[in-house]
Parts: sequence; C-alpha cells; structure tokens
Amino acid sequence: MLILSVLLGASGCAELKQAGTDIGHVTRDATTAIGHATRDATKAIGHASRDAVNSVNDDLNSDG
Repeated sequence: MLILSVLLGASGCAELKQAGTDIGHVTRDATTAIGHATRDATKAIGHASRDAVNSVNDDLNSDG
C-alpha cells in the first residue's frame, strides 16, 4: 500500500511540474509577443516622427 501511495504521489508531482512548465511557456510566449508588438509600434512611431520633423525642416530650409 505504501508503494502504491508513493507511485501515485510521484505521478501527481510530475503532472503538477508539467502543468507549471506549460503555464511558464505560455506566459513566456505571450510576453514575447507583447514585447515584439510594443517594439514594432514604438519603432514605427519614431520613424514617422523623424520623417515629419525632417519634412518640416526641409520645407523651412527651401523657403529661405
């Protein structure tokens, strides 16, 4: 009976460990996706801002 309890307990621990690993991987993947989307949006905003400033600067320089 003791051996059966130990075997069932070990199986439960393995399942719990696997569940924790699965949750960790899903969390990591979601965080990575959010980080990449944020990076891409920030980069696009920065490039658009730079292009707008350069355009205004070119317009001011060509008028004078």
